Amino acid sequence: MKPYTKTSTNAISTWAEEDRPREKLMLKGKPALSDAELIAILIGSGNASESAVELSRRILKSTSQNLDELGKLGVKDLCSFKGIGEAKAISIIAALELGRRRRSAIAQKREKIESSKDVYEIFHGVLEDLPHEEFWVLLLNRANKIIAKKMISRGGISGTVADPKLIYSSALDSKASSLILVHNHPSGNLEPSNADKALTRKLKSAGEFLDLPVLDHLIVTGSGFFSFADEGLI
Repeated sequence: MKPYTKTSTNAISTWAEEDRPREKLMLKGKPALSDAELIAILIGSGNASESAVELSRRILKSTSQNLDELGKLGVKDLCSFKGIGEAKAISIIAALELGRRRRSAIAQKREKIESSKDVYEIFHGVLEDLPHEEFWVLLLNRANKIIAKKMISRGGISGTVADPKLIYSSALDSKASSLILVHNHPSGNLEPSNADKALTRKLKSAGEFLDLPVLDHLIVTGSGFFSFADEGLI
């Protein structure tokens, strides 16, 4: 009788491709996986002609391997790929949203605001992918530590209305000592409009009267930010 020879089941090359990412994560840890492999775990299976990994690579290729761009895709966009239904599309969107929220939470843990970049790190994940404008206010105490962040208004593609009464009502209710204004430009244009400049002047003037200074006003896009304070406009 020939001695029993155990066939190795640990060689990754022997696994079905759609199973490899899961096993690879278990054996080597999450840093060992590519973006496509991580997405393949989310969608679970591919289609008749592609494995989950191959399909994930094709989805990433459509966004030039850019996860920020992938995060801008909606359910309808993702469902245009053969093998991606609503459930899989929602899984991808939910996973990317969790990543954004985690990044924002880590930034906010710093508590103390020391630069415009600190503000950008908090709001980048909140505003970068929105198809419409939102206006937010970051409320600080005397030590520049965060008391709260509040959305003041939501608008359309071209703009939103920020009511000074709502902004300063929120600041007074929170007993804030200063505030920072933040809104996004869905167009990706970082340059402030004339309306942005006029609103900033108006709010700065009101803040001086109420002893609630406006420290900065940031415009956020998917590619970066514009700081009124950094540019000497406030």
